[in-house]
Order: sequence, then structure tokens, then C-alpha cells
Amino acid sequence: MSSNKRRLWIAEAKVSKSQISMSFGVDELCFSTSYWYSGIDLLEIGQRYGQPALRNLVFHAVAFEANKLGSLKPDLIDFGPYEDLVTPEFQKLWMAIFQNVWAQWRYENDLPDYPGPEIKTSGKASSSHKALDHEIGQLQVLSFVGGGKDSLVSMSLMEEAGIPFATYGYSSSIYGESSRQHELIDNLVKRTASRRHHRHWVYDDFIDSPVLELSGSTIRTLTAAETPSSVFGALPVALLEGYSLLAVGHEHSADFGNLTWDKTGEEVNHQWGKSLEAEILIQNYIQTQLISTISYASVLKPIYDPVIFGSLNKSLASVKATHSCNSTKPWCEKCAKCAYVWINYLAFLPPGAIKGMFKSNLLDTPENQIWFRQMLGLADHTPFECVGQVTEARLAFELADRRGYKGEAMTMFKAECPRFEQTSQTDELLSVAPDHHNMPDWLAGAILPVMRGNAQLTRDIVESLLGY
Repeated sequence: MSSNKRRLWIAEAKVSKSQISMSFGVDELCFSTSYWYSGIDLLEIGQRYGQPALRNLVFHAVAFEANKLGSLKPDLIDFGPYEDLVTPEFQKLWMAIFQNVWAQWRYENDLPDYPGPEIKTSGKASSSHKALDHEIGQLQVLSFVGGGKDSLVSMSLMEEAGIPFATYGYSSSIYGESSRQHELIDNLVKRTASRRHHRHWVYDDFIDSPVLELSGSTIRTLTAAETPSSVFGALPVALLEGYSLLAVGHEHSADFGNLTWDKTGEEVNHQWGKSLEAEILIQNYIQTQLISTISYASVLKPIYDPVIFGSLNKSLASVKATHSCNSTKPWCEKCAKCAYVWINYLAFLPPGAIKGMFKSNLLDTPENQIWFRQMLGLADHTPFECVGQVTEARLAFELADRRGYKGEAMTMFKAECPRFEQTSQTDELLSVAPDHHNMPDWLAGAILPVMRGNAQLTRDIVESLLGY
């Protein structure tokens, strides 16, 4: 390999009872990320399952954190002390995640021909090592909680279906003060039927660094595969505490992209890491390569955002404890995520349900006008955020209009969007797709009937407002 190639390198991580400390970099630039866990002893993994098992889990945590350095456009990646664990199966998964999650990054930086870093290997890695079996406890479900409406609906579905669950609260330093993030998450969790709550902290000095400004790079944006990273980061908790299912709240709309890139013909999807495709890839890898007795699935995958927001009518007392902003917790009121959640709260919840949650009418906020235009299909693509499709946004605007909400963005919607008509696509948004999920049968069998009831509740709200 040529010596002038830019090299993404990984150093050996340090592990203690509560922390995994990671170091990596690109050429002379060095970065670090640390994971902190409450209520478990990471070293116990080595005692119960052997040091190779602990080392393998740590390697995967490091590898999927280090992929964010791919944003600096390295030519190759050197896994260094973990090179013997770089199996063909691992390479396939790592590159699939990089190529799909970084499609947005390549689009933003006009890099249609960049394939990602070449993976340096020694050829010594075995692809035949046996995945672990672990002892499954009575409490099987570990439900991820970010603190938003998806988390609330996921937990409410399981509670109504009679599925006991524990919760896993995740914070990251890129979203601000960690104690504030956990305070908000804890406030939501305590309103649910969670049997036990785990906390996970991530401290990262890359995404929020001035690397693009000070390194002389021509790259304009940074990206991280946060969802896959969080899944691999949760495996030590599941292994030690006996959970058999890592449950997340990723909706059907996450399977659809923001645009088709004309230079490559590929779909660019900001939410690919939350897609059913990614979910199945990650679960299959975990079960065949790491821990055969752990599943990974979204409990919301059969439904779209309208049914998720409609389901909140069963949990109105808890809605004010939700937060969804990725900029300033709980709400910055000026980003695409805040704008999208706001218009859907107005559309699907009764007047007064969110009184006091927001300080202003987001329909009038100047910064939000571009987000609303993008959501409504009046720009080149939908926002690069975790928001729904154009039809979902137009349905939300129509319902909010019928409820009498006004503002600059509503005026724009009524002037520039075609008259709203209920179509087969609208019907699909208000339905349950019973086979579109990766849930184990025992969970799907309990949740789908509850979900159908929520879909009917949502349909009744929509048809009442639309006069059907």
C-alpha cells in the first residue's frame, strides 16, 4: 500500500469496570470516545464468558464508533491490535453500514466516486468462530429510550400488550450536558411500566470538534452511524443482565430515502441506520457472529408516523415529558425535528395537550420555513433529519389547518400545496403492515392487536377532522 494514503487507525481500547475508553485517528489527528455504564461490571464478561468474548465485544464497540472518522475521507482503515478479528463477515457489515449511512455525507460533499476506506487485513482472521449463548432472564426486553414520542409509544404498546420490559437510556455529549439528557429520559421512564432502568453515557470529542475548520480539509460535513453504534454498545448490558431482545422504536417511514442521487442512482436516506434492512443485517450478524441468543427489532416498524402520533392520545399525561430535539434539549424550536414533531402534535392531539411545552408558534419561526418547505415536498429533498415522508407532512398540515392553527408556514401550505385528498397512500399511513417487521413471534403476537386498535383510533381522528 502506498505510504501517502490517508490512514484511519485504531488503538487498543482500555476497559475497566464501568468504562470502555477508545482511541483512534486519521494520520496525525487523534480522537477519543468513552462509554460509561451504570449497574454492570464489564470485567465480569471476561470472568463468565472468557477474555476473548470481552475483547470481541469491545472491538465491535470501537469499530463502529471509529467509522465516524470515515467522514475525513481516509483511503484505508487499519484495525491495528484487532486485525485478527476482522473477519469477512465483519468487513461486509462494516462496509454496508458505511456505504449506506454515508450516502448523505457523500451527497453533501459531492463525492459520488468515493467507495469508503479500504480495509487493511492480515488474512489471519477466522470466519468460523462460534457465537456465544447466554443465560436469558425472566425480564427479556431491553427497550431503548431516547426520550421522544417513539420511545413513549413503544413502551406504551408493550405495557398494554402485557410485555414486561427494562429500559436503556442513552446520552451523548454531542447533544449537550449528559446529566440533563438523563434527567429528561428518567422523567419519561418513570411514567411507564419499566421494571428496571439502565443508563449509558457516550463522551465524544470528534463530532463537535473544529476538525474541518482547522485541518484544511475540503470536506464540509461530518457523519456518525449512531444507531448501529448504540446497538453494539448495548450488547454488554444484554449479555450480563440476560436480555434476549434489544427493542427500539423505529417507524416504517425510516425505510424511505430523502432523494435519489442523480449522479449515482442510489437512494440517499438519512435514516438508513433505522431501516428494516439495517435492522435485519445487524441482527443476523449479532446472532451468527457474537451472541446467538440476542435479537434486535423495532416495535414500531409496522406503522407510520400518523399512527404513532395518534397513539399518543392514550398517553396524553406523559406527552409533555417527551423531547425530540437533537440540538438543544428539550426543544430548540428552530430545527427540522422540532418543526416536524410540533406540526404533528398539533395535528393529532387535542388542543391544549402540549400547552407550555413550546415557547412560540413554530409555524411563524423564520428558521423553520425552509424545513416546512422541504417536508411538504416544495424543495429538492426532505430534511436530512428523522422526519416522515411528504405525504405524512401534508396530512399533518391538513389536520392542523382543520383544527384552526395558523401561521406563516400554514399560509404557505394552503397556497402552494395541492388540495389534500384522501388516497390509497393515506390509507396505508393509517394502517398496520403486519408482516413489515423483524419482531420475534411472541412479541409481534402480543403487540400487533394493540397496534391495530391504535391505528383505528388514529383513523377515527383523521376522518372526523377531514369530514369523511
